[in-house]
Amino acid sequence: MTRAEGFKDQGEYSPDNLLAGEYPRVERVVTIAAGADLAKGAVLGRITANGKFKLSASASADGSQIPDAILAEKANAAASDVQAVIYFSGEFNENALVLGAGHTLDSVRIALRAKSVFLRSNQN
Repeated sequence: MTRAEGFKDQGEYSPDNLLAGEYPRVERVVTIAAGADLAKGAVLGRITANGKFKLSASASADGSQIPDAILAEKANAAASDVQAVIYFSGEFNENALVLGAGHTLDSVRIALRAKSVFLRSNQN
């Protein structure tokens, strides 16, 4: 491939298709609890005792079993707590979400809808 003189390769863009509509998104920086590296699109729950977020799993008993938000960026939290941006509202492609153990799209849909987080299939 030929490039005009003076131009450099700036990398590539790979869309992740997480966003699925125009419903207003509310973003905040929060603390992701140590214990696992999380991918963008992870469905998070809030730990009641300390207010930190982690991947929501249905069998958890610390408050995080209730889906609360969507992770907006990768979070490398395997070794320690990290700060990350999460979405508290918006429309998201359900096929781009990362669900914790025991959750299905149906099990997270109602809890997220109550928080103004709406899931759509990318075919709609």
